[in-house]
Amino acid sequence: MELVWFPMRVTYQREMKVKAALDKLEVENFLPMKTALTEQGGHRHYKTVPAVNNLIFLHSTQEVITRIKNEYEDLKALRYIMTRPLDGSRPQPITIPPLEMENFIRVASLTDERVMHLDLSDVEGKTGRKVLITEGEFAGVEGYVIRIHQNKRVVVQLKELAAVAITFTPPVFLRYL
Repeated sequence: MELVWFPMRVTYQREMKVKAALDKLEVENFLPMKTALTEQGGHRHYKTVPAVNNLIFLHSTQEVITRIKNEYEDLKALRYIMTRPLDGSRPQPITIPPLEMENFIRVASLTDERVMHLDLSDVEGKTGRKVLITEGEFAGVEGYVIRIHQNKRVVVQLKELAAVAITFTPPVFLRYL
């Protein structure tokens, strides 16, 4: 059976616990992370935290995911994100095409200032021109040039789930598709 990418909700912000359990079971997964400034006991420091609350991506089959959700206590927090069919058919778990997920992982796996994780409201209703980055560390990534916070940025988005922007891409590195 073919492996596909499933976006999964994680209840009660247990993303790190779920990721650790999946890693232990050797189930491929991706949890977008970012560096955030936090304050504890009057001291400020940087900490790596999940970039999108309650969301993790699993690369597996639906059968394997359903089985491990039922068998392992730490994975009971996982919930499928379902389609909303307009034709009256039954909802199905959402899957993400491999190329979209590959582009997203290439960009979202960085936790430094080269990328910014966006709220979906930042990209909602905005359309941009599709581009392929031809050079540099993001060569091969496809995204859309969208104006974010008054600057044009290449945005890689998983519809209605998550979006990440590259903070700077030289225009000469872009080929419009």
